[in-house]
Amino acid sequence: MSFHWRWDFTFEIMPRLLWATLNTLMAAGLGYAIAMVLGLGLALAQRSRFRLLTLAVRELVEFIRSTPLVLQIFFVFYVGPQFGIRLSPWVSGMAAIGLHYSAYLSEVYRGGLASVPRGQWEACIALNMTARQTYLRVILPQALPPALAGMGNYLVGILKDTPMLSVIGVAELMQTANAIGSESYRYLEPYTLVGVIFLAISLPVAGLVRLFEIRVRRKLGMR
Repeated sequence: MSFHWRWDFTFEIMPRLLWATLNTLMAAGLGYAIAMVLGLGLALAQRSRFRLLTLAVRELVEFIRSTPLVLQIFFVFYVGPQFGIRLSPWVSGMAAIGLHYSAYLSEVYRGGLASVPRGQWEACIALNMTARQTYLRVILPQALPPALAGMGNYLVGILKDTPMLSVIGVAELMQTANAIGSESYRYLEPYTLVGVIFLAISLPVAGLVRLFEIRVRRKLGMR
C-alpha cells in the first residue's frame, strides 16, 4: 500500500465515484422524502384523542430513536424475509433510512406544532373547522417555519449516514470506495475523494436550507 498521492489514479477512479455520488443523492433524497411524510404522520398521531394510539406511537418513536440505524438496516434486509417481507438492498435501505429519520422529524414537527399559539386552535374550533381544514389551512403553515432548521439538519444527517447502506451492498459512495481499494490496494485517493465529495454536497445543502429558512421567515414576517 502506498501513501503517495497519484493523480493519474485519481482521474481514473473519479467517474466511478461520481456515478456512486448519484446513487448517494438518490438514497438521501428518497429516504428524506419518506421520513418527511412518515414523520408528519407520527407527529399528528401523537396528538390524537385516542390515548392508546398516542402512547403506542410515542413508544415506537422512542424505540426507533434509541436503536442504531445500521441495526435497523440489517433488520429490514436480513430479518424481514423471515416474516415474508423480501426487499432489494435499495428498497431496504430507503425504508430503513426513512423509518429511522421519520422518528427524529416527528419530534421536529411536534415542536413546531407546539409553537402554534393556543388561540389559533381555539379559533378553528370556534369557526367549526374540520381537523383537516384546521391543520392544512391554519396550523401547519405556522408550525413548519420554526421546524425548518431542524428539518435541514436532518437532511444533512441523512447525507452523512448513507454510507451505512454499504453493509447490505448498496452501491453508494463508501461501498464504491471500498471496492476500488480492494481492487487496487490503494485507499488514500478513494477515501479522500469521498470526504471531499461529501463536503462538496453537505456544505451547499446546509447553506441553501439556511437561506430558504430565512426567506420563509421574512415572507411570514418572523424573526
